[in-house]
Amino acid sequence: MTLRLAAFDLDGTLLDPYGKLTPSVCEAVRELRSRVRVVLCTGRRFRTALPPARELGLEDGAIVVNNGVVVKDLATGQTLQHEYLPAPVFAGVIEHVRTHGAPLVYIDTYHEGCDIVTEAPDRAHPFQREYLDDNGEFSRVVGDVAERGEEGVIMVSTMADPESLDDLRNRARERFGEQVYTHTILNKNYQGNILEFLSPRAGKWSALERLTRAWGIEPGDIAAVGDDINDAELIREAGFGIAMGNAVAAARDGADCVVSSNAEGGAVEAVEKILLRL
Repeated sequence: MTLRLAAFDLDGTLLDPYGKLTPSVCEAVRELRSRVRVVLCTGRRFRTALPPARELGLEDGAIVVNNGVVVKDLATGQTLQHEYLPAPVFAGVIEHVRTHGAPLVYIDTYHEGCDIVTEAPDRAHPFQREYLDDNGEFSRVVGDVAERGEEGVIMVSTMADPESLDDLRNRARERFGEQVYTHTILNKNYQGNILEFLSPRAGKWSALERLTRAWGIEPGDIAAVGDDINDAELIREAGFGIAMGNAVAAARDGADCVVSSNAEGGAVEAVEKILLRL
């Protein structure tokens, strides 16, 4: 293949187990960026993805955030493309999540200083309350999240223990079918898991494919590196897919190779031993 673009996940991939970027990772990504395009594809929202992007030397270009729901311009924060949660299902999703606790509604209002709208935190799981304690500056508590309207909703999510979220997800599949895409991921920086309710058209690979098509880059000229279930399609569909040593089975299964874990410098290995040689 002729490598023209490298896509990287952040948490569990470029970031170490403590959520930090090591100097060697930054150096490796900067070297790679001098040769090909580098695009971050992360489950993080734009506001929390921006600091590591800057640390990696990514000042402009595009970034895929919120698991592919939104693509932003790194320099301006402008939304370049989006696949918001379909408006007709918004009220039903809110009602469904409320059977478990307070919903988290992520909205595309970065420039207004608000990323999340939620309801009374005392109805939320303790894991979610811990998250909100740390992200309160960019969150707004309201009486009824449904009243803010269904436009521009990135996703609805909730945080809790894996068992209760599995039950909520199974019931969501029965209720919504293919109208809503759901997945559960490990909450790497906090306790427990996150269950997300997204547009069925959302996904890291879908967003990246639309973006690179506009740039004239074919899937076969893309390499992708990741570790979690939300990276599995990205790794599988890219011309060359790399799974981290700490990756879940779904990410490993579609990979062309597996490198060391994020605790053992796997991202540097991916760049220096593979990507710079493609």
